[in-house]
Amino acid sequence: MAEFTSVWSDLNQVEFSQGFLQAGPYRTRYLHTGDDSKPLLLLLHGITGHAEAYARNLQAHGEHFNTYAIDFIGHGYSAKPEHPLEITHYIDQVNHVLDALGAETAYFSGESLGGWVTARFAQLFPEKVERIALNTMGGTMANPQVMERLLTLSTEAANDPSWERVKARLEWLMADPAMVTDDLIKTRQQIFQQPEWKLACEMNMALQDLETRKRNMLTDDDLRAIKAEALVIWTTKDPSGPVDEGRRIADLIPHGSLAVIENAGHWPQYEQTDEFNRIHLDFLLGR
Repeated sequence: MAEFTSVWSDLNQVEFSQGFLQAGPYRTRYLHTGDDSKPLLLLLHGITGHAEAYARNLQAHGEHFNTYAIDFIGHGYSAKPEHPLEITHYIDQVNHVLDALGAETAYFSGESLGGWVTARFAQLFPEKVERIALNTMGGTMANPQVMERLLTLSTEAANDPSWERVKARLEWLMADPAMVTDDLIKTRQQIFQQPEWKLACEMNMALQDLETRKRNMLTDDDLRAIKAEALVIWTTKDPSGPVDEGRRIADLIPHGSLAVIENAGHWPQYEQTDEFNRIHLDFLLGR
């Protein structure tokens, strides 16, 4: 049996806070570590995810950055708009978060959907971006099998947030299903059990609709337009696409580079924490 771990196993030695920002019209939940004397870093999770995706990374990053892991709108415990959510809506939230924090620029790291938002944000607002990390990012592929699997698992868990369905959704993320701890299942199950979650899931699944996805996707020219230093992080067991896609993205971004993490799926920051933190911080700090 796998060793029992919990979010508290990751955070019990970390000086951090959880709270809510009023970011424009969006009540935005966050986990925060570090302080205002350090540069701002925003950590952006993936589709149907939440800030706890970064529970294992807060301590290491808080030593160097004023670090906020936020819940996107339509996710976690942030506001749940009652309309289909596209990339422009997430970008609007990020802009309001920067304003609410009084920041003109930030470092950005995004996983999956968070990487998609980060890349688009860097393209549209180069003056607001320092360095960006794109972690198993979305937005460049429209694989019907992957989209269908994600939609099915997410919708089933929204309609019936039972232990087994929430567990199945989380196992999709991992190379090793044993990484899906009881604590992680319970953390996500409580989010999925919110009365408004069924509608929220329908709204945040908009990007799994092919037509909606196509108009939000990042083209090669979009990637070529990114001016920031960019690290693309991919894994050997990512369920959304092969390492070749990560390499292609890194090659298209003018100041892009690629790091490949072994034995991880869609959440390398959680599955291979020490290696992720080392690679990620070396890049963000320009070491």
